Amino acid sequence: MMDMKYYAVITGDIINFTRLDNDKRQRIIASTEKLLKSWVDKPTDAEVFRGDSYQFIMDDVEDAIKKSIQLICWFKKQPENNNKINLSSRVSVGIGGIAYKGKSVLDSDGEAFHQSGRSFDKMGADEILTIKTTNEEINQQLTIILSFINLFVNQWKANQAEVVYLACEGYTQTKMAEALGIKQGAVNNRLKVAKWKEVEKGINYISKLVTK
Repeated sequence: MMDMKYYAVITGDIINFTRLDNDKRQRIIASTEKLLKSWVDKPTDAEVFRGDSYQFIMDDVEDAIKKSIQLICWFKKQPENNNKINLSSRVSVGIGGIAYKGKSVLDSDGEAFHQSGRSFDKMGADEILTIKTTNEEINQQLTIILSFINLFVNQWKANQAEVVYLACEGYTQTKMAEALGIKQGAVNNRLKVAKWKEVEKGINYISKLVTK
């Protein structure tokens, strides 16, 4: 489906954001916006809006899928999770062409934006990640694969999200242990509990499916 130029538009919101106090909300918004803008080509390709919502666009579809998993981990591993406020994020990835880019990602339009927005609006209570393309046959396959990935990702705790986030950055288990100040055995155990090996296989398969 990649004969022409396709983009990934990611739309999402922060789960349990309204349970945070004002100072923590502002800190989360600032740090999230900084993270998103570091991932895109231009600062205007990523925006946080309405406080708990965000949207950004990437021209590397494969990287965008991995970044979506990483973004879920970004919220799950926040310190607020230790205060029994379990943050997470719903993420909708739309893959397709774009008609035009406006002054910011929020002013832009095209099929990738439509796929992302419509899919986000239809997300079910148990869906944390959805991916839609312009190909309905591929979408049916994605729905099946993502049903299993969502099952695993929904169960991740803060300490599991920490190691998965670093795994998406390409860290080895040794480097993860050094970064987190824990033993490599603990890193390995967290990855096993998170079913990261299975999730990673699913992500890699999805990447090949939507970019072939």
